[in-house]
Amino acid sequence: MLERSHTLNQLPLPIKALFTGYLLVIGLGLIMAGAQILLTHGLADGKPGLSVDDIVYSYYGDRSGSKLEMKLNGSMQDKAPHEANLTLIKWAREGAQESEWQPRIKPIVDQYCASCHAHIPGLPNLSSLSEMQAVAKIDTGAAWSTLARVSHIHLFGIAFIFFFVGLIFSYAQGFHPVLKALLIFTPFAFLILDIAAWWLTKMHPGFAWLVILGGIGYTLASSIMIFTSLYQMWLLRRRD
Repeated sequence: MLERSHTLNQLPLPIKALFTGYLLVIGLGLIMAGAQILLTHGLADGKPGLSVDDIVYSYYGDRSGSKLEMKLNGSMQDKAPHEANLTLIKWAREGAQESEWQPRIKPIVDQYCASCHAHIPGLPNLSSLSEMQAVAKIDTGAAWSTLARVSHIHLFGIAFIFFFVGLIFSYAQGFHPVLKALLIFTPFAFLILDIAAWWLTKMHPGFAWLVILGGIGYTLASSIMIFTSLYQMWLLRRRD
């Protein structure tokens, strides 16, 4: 059993080995988590590196228009008359209603789009209402159900990580008790901020910077505790 009088450099060798293995794996896990964020959210705006725009696109979405509108104002602009393009864009902005499909939209699609988008493999079949509604849908970011699922997984799983990192760090020496308590509590506080910021950003893009702040906060506090614990276990001279 560990006693509260123990410090990290006084721990028995087997306990040091246990704590060290755990901290090394958790440290590597934090690095992999950062890499995963850069390779997923970090490319949301089409540019490498994590930015506020990446967070906005991931959680709030790009509500400036649908993929259909982007194409009709870009590479597909000259494939149909301007009036036909405007009709399709207006239909998409109004929710791509099924009631408008047969009388107004499908004739335009059949005349100007279906020659490619109903016969060439790899292109969406725009003569199908479901395919057309998919490209006409406004990007509203992560679904509420996805946020709920990912939030509870992160809260349960990451809280266990911070608990054991904080427990090991609680045996460190040279810290005022108040400072040590703040360091131990900080990752939990920033984790709550991070998760809350997901939901807030889903409602308003102005909260996106809080997601980055939350991630930086708990990563920095955890790193301080991990490196301090490893240093004191193996490099700090023991005082008998």
